[in-house]
Order: sequence, then structure tokens, then C-alpha cells
Amino acid sequence: MKLKKIKKEDYWKILSGTLGILLIFSLYNNLMNTNLNGLTGSMISIDEASIKALNIINNNLLEQGTTAELIDKTEESNLYKIKIEINNQEMDSYVSNDGKLLFINAVDLDNPPQTQTQPQQVEQPETTRISVSADDDAVKGDENAPVTIIEFSDFECPFCARFYAQTLPDIQREYVDTGKVKLVFRDFPLGFHANAQKASEAAECANEQGNFWEMHDKLFEEGVSGGVTSFKQYASDLGLNTDTFNDCLDTGKYESEVQNDLSDGQSYGVSGTPAFFINGILVTGAQPFEVFKNVIDEELAK
Repeated sequence: MKLKKIKKEDYWKILSGTLGILLIFSLYNNLMNTNLNGLTGSMISIDEASIKALNIINNNLLEQGTTAELIDKTEESNLYKIKIEINNQEMDSYVSNDGKLLFINAVDLDNPPQTQTQPQQVEQPETTRISVSADDDAVKGDENAPVTIIEFSDFECPFCARFYAQTLPDIQREYVDTGKVKLVFRDFPLGFHANAQKASEAAECANEQGNFWEMHDKLFEEGVSGGVTSFKQYASDLGLNTDTFNDCLDTGKYESEVQNDLSDGQSYGVSGTPAFFINGILVTGAQPFEVFKNVIDEELAK
């Protein structure tokens, strides 16, 4: 099944119509009948909830080139209210304090929006391909594989870590190890992730010693919260020449390289992570293996 993007001109109609009525039921079922003192699990911080919600909206609800920006965030009762701006229009959304439920738009329950008797038909655009450069970034798999996946990723992004843990192993086993797919990793450190830039630089410094993928795995598995100190320890754990690695990291040798990847990704329409181009076909977010399989198999069948 291919994921389709909502057209920008239809976005607000659908939010106020179809999503509006769905949200009435969501609010009723999930708020009125649920203990609000911790909706479905342990509370997370308002910053974590805001980042998570913004990633979901940008990666799954908006068309390529359209980005939601966080304007404000406040706590109201047992919900987090986040104000976002899309195409110069502001809207309020709500996130449960456990970070598991996102209510896209506030709905006045006393004056619900009118909906059509027939579902609104949204025209689905044809699949488009984007010519994406692999640059000189790290490659996993056969250089001559018929399918190329170019990944733009952030080592501090929880959705990127989810892809690494839950989806990449299946892609590796079924397609990379069999010579059908090669995976190219490009950096896309998000500005609000404090350690993402240096984590990307750490992977590039490890690449100098032929250990990019080992550092890649270490960063996702061990995390980046310790910053540069942790990255230097990871290099030691991997048996790298630590003097060379530490000098590379401290001098910012690959700072511009990482930023060039970020700029390239933005030029291709990447607004959040992870983002993938499968032979130029964009797939956004930490999608399940089946989504990748469908696109890859169609490409292999050509």
C-alpha cells in the first residue's frame, strides 16, 4: 500500500470536515471515558510531546514542501496544547500527556462542523520521482544493486531509532544481503536536537577509519544524550584510533559535510526524519517493513 500526501489546497477542508467529526469521537472516547490523570501510560515532558507531534504532522499529514512550525506550547488540565503554523495559518492541537494520542485540531463540541453525506474524494497524485544524489556518503550493500535507498536521518530522532530497530533488519535480510538493494545514509540533524550535529560528525569521523556502520549502530543503540564525551567513548569501544577520532571530532572536520547533507535534503523536500528515497520515490517516517517492501518489489519487477 502506498502512502499518499494530502493536497495543500484540500488540507484545511479535510481538517475542518472529515477530521473534525472524527476528532469529536476521538475526544469523546479517549477523554470522557479515560482517566485523565495519565491517559494511557507514564507522562512525558511537554517538549518531548511537542517534538513527537510535530514529527507526526510533518512526516505523515503534509504534502512535500509544506512544513508545520511550532509556535507555542502550554499545559492545560491533563493535556498538552501545541500551537502550530502551516502556510501562515495557525491551529491548536492537543497531545495526551503520555504522548500517545494526538488530536489534530480543536473541535467545538457545541457547534460541530457540518460533513457531507458522501466522503470527500481527494485526488491522489501520480507517483513522482526525484533525482537524489548519494553524494560520497556511506553505502551498505552491493554497489550495483538495482534499487537504491537514500536515507536522510538524525541520530537523535526517536523515529529514526525506531526504523533502525524495527524495519532496517528486515530490509537488510531480504534485500541488502541478497544484493537487491543498497542503502545510502545521509545526515539530516534537526535543529532542535542538541546532540544530532556532533553525532553525525562522529559517524563521519569513524568513517575515516572504515567504521561508519559500526558507529551508526552504536549511536542508535546507545543513544546520543551524553554528547561528545559519549561519542569518544564509543570510538574507544569500537577499537578506533582515539587520538585521530578525537581530533577529527573536536576540530569539526566534517561539520560542513553534515550541513551539506542537510541542505541537499531540504532541496529535495525533506522536512522531517527519517525520510527515504527509493529509486527517487519518497517515503517519509518510520514506516513498517511492508511499506518499503511494496515499493521495492515494484521497482524490482520493472
